[in-house]
Amino acid sequence: MEENLHPAPLTKEDYSEPCCPLDLHPEVTPIPIRRVLAKLDGYLGQNDYAAGDRLLLNWLREADACGDRQGKLTVLNEQIGIYRKMGKASECLAAINAALALMQELQMEDAVTGGTTYVNAATGYKALGRAADALPLYRRAQAVYEARLAPDDDRLAALYNNMALTLTALEQYREAEELFGKALAIMEQRPHGEAEAAITCLNLADLICAEEGYEAGEERIEAYLRRAEALLDTEDLPRDGNYAFVCEKCAPVFGCYGYFYTEETLKQRAREIYERT
Repeated sequence: MEENLHPAPLTKEDYSEPCCPLDLHPEVTPIPIRRVLAKLDGYLGQNDYAAGDRLLLNWLREADACGDRQGKLTVLNEQIGIYRKMGKASECLAAINAALALMQELQMEDAVTGGTTYVNAATGYKALGRAADALPLYRRAQAVYEARLAPDDDRLAALYNNMALTLTALEQYREAEELFGKALAIMEQRPHGEAEAAITCLNLADLICAEEGYEAGEERIEAYLRRAEALLDTEDLPRDGNYAFVCEKCAPVFGCYGYFYTEETLKQRAREIYERT
């Protein structure tokens, strides 16, 4: 992913609210988390992770000043994701540790927010090469999500997909394939779920290749590759920042299997979206 050499500077308005001096307002004052996440989405849609990082750091300090521990937990969860994508290992690990500790202090282990924190922490661990540490956290998240979310919730699909990747890394292929199948069933029924479904198809292709080898699994691998290609070509799929991110993520996988035209097409689509935004 090409780094933006000239990230947009943050202004005071981007991260400050005239509400948090503790000598004036000793009570807890929630930070405007929806506004924070909207601003973050804007930066990520422009592929400007450095600005997103600065935004979250500023709001983390603001949450501490406001005494808003739930808002701080949300910011820490977002930090895990952005540091994972930026490849900042030590920062990612620090955010994981802080988020898990705060979630337990708030006694949110059995709430959906706790499940989300487990998912983010586990995904961070997996990115750091610690799949064995990630799996128990995914299992805790699974227990929370399956108890509290609707069966077709896309958060369940994301959990199943990421958990299956960890199981694949640990060579637990049967359970991994079962979870990929659950994720695919959810995403293909969701409006505009084709992009995420394509990722799962490619993950299934990689699982088959890892377990059986390309020659033995060629027919099934090729079927999943073609299925992913068709999903990404869905005409009414929004061509937004998320689609660009998915294209960038999928492109090299197609290239590894010799789909070089598809690889370059997806890279070009991502470039055009980022240039447009």
